[in-house]
Amino acid sequence: MPSLKGKVAVVAGATRGAGRGIACMLGEAGATVYCTGRSTRAMRSHGRKSDSPFDLEHRPETIEQTAELVDRYGGVGISVRVDHTVEEQVKVLFAQVTAEQGRLDILVNDVWGGDELTEWGKPFWKLSLSQGWLMQERAVRSHIITSRYAVPLMIERRQGLIVEITDGDNDRYRGNLFYDLAKLSVIRLAYAMAEELRSHNVTALAVTPGFLRSEAMLEHFGVTESNWQDGAKRDPHFIASETPFYIGRAIAALSADSNIMQKSGRVFSSWDLAQEYGFTDIDGRQPNWGKYFAENVAIE
Repeated sequence: MPSLKGKVAVVAGATRGAGRGIACMLGEAGATVYCTGRSTRAMRSHGRKSDSPFDLEHRPETIEQTAELVDRYGGVGISVRVDHTVEEQVKVLFAQVTAEQGRLDILVNDVWGGDELTEWGKPFWKLSLSQGWLMQERAVRSHIITSRYAVPLMIERRQGLIVEITDGDNDRYRGNLFYDLAKLSVIRLAYAMAEELRSHNVTALAVTPGFLRSEAMLEHFGVTESNWQDGAKRDPHFIASETPFYIGRAIAALSADSNIMQKSGRVFSSWDLAQEYGFTDIDGRQPNWGKYFAENVAIE
């Protein structure tokens, strides 16, 4: 893995899933990582109550746990409770980063919070508008606010990387109007920011994981990381899944790429970046969801 010693990162939405995996792997490369989110040991996020493993209120993960994992992997983890839809909290976050570090090298926008709001299987004219607007608030507006206050730290030093985490590396419809709008919007955000930041030598791009083997997904299939293959008995496509650390290593590799500006404005996948940079998932595998999807899912 590349060295990111001396680099400072903010992973917005680092409580669980891809955000946690990214924070940990930036730590593995030696970075100082600010792990932000709403779920702390003292205060939980405000998800809608349900019995689903995808209900944020139900989830046990916290940003303190993520920061401790960053330390364990070799980096420096710092947890800060931030609601990224609240401008003042985001402003205070970057004032803290400035005061403590004097620099910002990497921003990962992974705030999501849309699983509990997505109404799969319904046409758009039957969807809840209030839930749809809230999804855009959490998954798009929060990214804009965060980048707004992060970018000046990068421009000042004429270097930096902004990563938008999305779902999918193409314009294929994603099965729900509001979900589709959110995931494609952040790809467009990366493109638009790249256009304006190019003259400042700051890179913006988007990255998608494949079938993510998150904490919630493992619980959904009734398995753990040690026996995750058993989940394929319920969904055969789960056999092509990847851990959150896979996209984490993708972000670490991008962060260390001296020619990263050549990638600005584009969207990438964990599996293609693994082929390019030669890293593996934390279990030693190199899953390729794009290839698997084309051969086994798209034809269904």
